[in-house]
Amino acid sequence: MSGEPYDDRGNKDLSIANPKGQGRMTPSPGTDHPMDTGEAYLVGDTMTGGYGAGPDILHDCTIAVNPGEIAVIVGPNGAGKSTAMKAVFGMLNLRQGSVRLDGEDITGLSPQDRVGRGMGFVPQTNNIFTSLTVEENLEMGAFIRRDDFSDTMAQVYDLFPILKEKRLQAAGELSGGQRQQVAVGRALMTQPKVLMLDEPTAGVSPIVMDELFDRIIEVARTGIPILMVEQNARQALAIADRGFVLVQGRNAYSGSGKELLADEEVRRSFLGG
Repeated sequence: MSGEPYDDRGNKDLSIANPKGQGRMTPSPGTDHPMDTGEAYLVGDTMTGGYGAGPDILHDCTIAVNPGEIAVIVGPNGAGKSTAMKAVFGMLNLRQGSVRLDGEDITGLSPQDRVGRGMGFVPQTNNIFTSLTVEENLEMGAFIRRDDFSDTMAQVYDLFPILKEKRLQAAGELSGGQRQQVAVGRALMTQPKVLMLDEPTAGVSPIVMDELFDRIIEVARTGIPILMVEQNARQALAIADRGFVLVQGRNAYSGSGKELLADEEVRRSFLGG
């Protein structure tokens, strides 16, 4: 990727997104520093919980993002990154804490109802219908809509030109990076208020990773907040407006991507020096 990814952010084409919310978030870097998330557009606030009757994986974990921002969750293996994402999407019960979207408490809603409220979620695996064509996958993404979604599909094709070229090809025949584009494109077909990506660059080459990050930046520029879990921490923080470093299900560090990349302790402990 070239240029400074933090520059020239903001709304360029709001037609692919729902009207954005208001408010701002100013998390502070450093262990145990408070985060001002009271007016964040999407926030998982002091979340504690795990799967079923099992032990807690998250412990007072807070993550948040605002319109036009990219927020990334990073940390070592087993830190609870994907669990935090799934908690925000309603895939596990919280024993403590809440989830708010545009000021509304959605803690008690099912994942399906959260999609109806405007949450788009792309899981790491099993995120496309391999036997369907690319275009049929995108049409499946518009299942909750009752309006004409042809304009949105055209926008997705503009964002991912290779998908237009391969629109009649079975999605299962695509490369790993192209499959991820299908998955993201299908989520965008719902016209989400917020887009959540769980390890979008898992298993792809560095070149494809850079291309996917470029497309993610473009989506954020339309005004859609993006909350992303990433194992490629250094590269993800380089495009992030906000970063959250989790350790054993807890917030260890938070701040802007630039702040975390510049923090000596974060670099030594989580970024390889």
